[in-house]
Amino acid sequence: MSGGPREGRGAAGPRGAAPRPEGAPARQASPAILLTGVGKRYDIVSCFARLTPTIAVDPNPLAPARYAGTLAASAPPIADPEYVPALIRLCERHRVGAVLPLTDLDIEVLAIAREQGLLPALVPSSKVARATFDKYEAHLLLSSLSLPSPPTLLPHQDLQGLRYPVMVKPRRGSGARSIHLAANEDQARFFIDYVKEPTMVQTAMLGPELSIDCLGDLDGRCLNAIPRTMIESRGGESIKGTVVADEDLVDLGRRVMEALAVRGPATIQVFRDDQLGLQITDVNTRFGGAFPGPAYAAKAGFTYPELIVRLAAGERVQPHVGEFVPGTTFTRYFWQLELDQQLTPTGRDIVPGGPPPPRCNN
Repeated sequence: MSGGPREGRGAAGPRGAAPRPEGAPARQASPAILLTGVGKRYDIVSCFARLTPTIAVDPNPLAPARYAGTLAASAPPIADPEYVPALIRLCERHRVGAVLPLTDLDIEVLAIAREQGLLPALVPSSKVARATFDKYEAHLLLSSLSLPSPPTLLPHQDLQGLRYPVMVKPRRGSGARSIHLAANEDQARFFIDYVKEPTMVQTAMLGPELSIDCLGDLDGRCLNAIPRTMIESRGGESIKGTVVADEDLVDLGRRVMEALAVRGPATIQVFRDDQLGLQITDVNTRFGGAFPGPAYAAKAGFTYPELIVRLAAGERVQPHVGEFVPGTTFTRYFWQLELDQQLTPTGRDIVPGGPPPPRCNN
């Protein structure tokens, strides 16, 4: 394989049609949306591209979701001083109304840029972004706001007072990486030494895991909170789940969003512990892995991408917390794209026409 994708040629439609080149003038009635770190989130990018011009940014030319947007673009590494200026240029060139991250890695960078008036990033404050990226700091922040978080200690503290088993977790881990269950303090100390990065020790939850997919407006008001079960996950990402009607979860999602004044999407991971009740184990201020849940369950015209496009256009959307259709189950699967020698989509698929609809019922 030789060469690389030309900017703007990575956003083929379902039949592989070439998108508008990056430098071409845009014709659009509504502001564009810019998504960073799109990776494999073809579903999210496609939903936005159906609604408005969508710029899919990822440094990897083989990131599948680059090809789902109206325009594919690259940017320097997040730590590079030119990262934000590159996004600013894209925003100015394409009349972007909102910037959203699809990974944890640049949320704080985007938050600082928003606070400096440089980017229309739909993210929480830099303080909240920084705290929620560090699971121990998130625990302290939630506790300070009287929001339920499991007993959590650092390795140098006395671990004897915790209820066992416990989870030894990287403070800045993601994707369920390097998380270990310890039955007693000796095992906990072993895993603390084994994991080669800063860790914390948290009481393991004895009950079902659930998530709440939320959306906040530009003022940090919670617009909706849609809870779901975690039937199965891989690498920390939900691949099967069911949207549920649970007033306690809806209320908890609203309280967290408004206590943290979260702008944009967030996924709140909780357990219903047999002894401790509902406890928050993670707050991800971005779309979660189970994007299909709120996409399917939201009422017509009120999916989160639709609401974000309306917010980007300056509309003040009214909160409608708890308004969704429960009972929807999703199960996610894999598909692929074929690229030619210039990394341009060919439009060919292993099944002509793309993924077929379901053929049978259980």
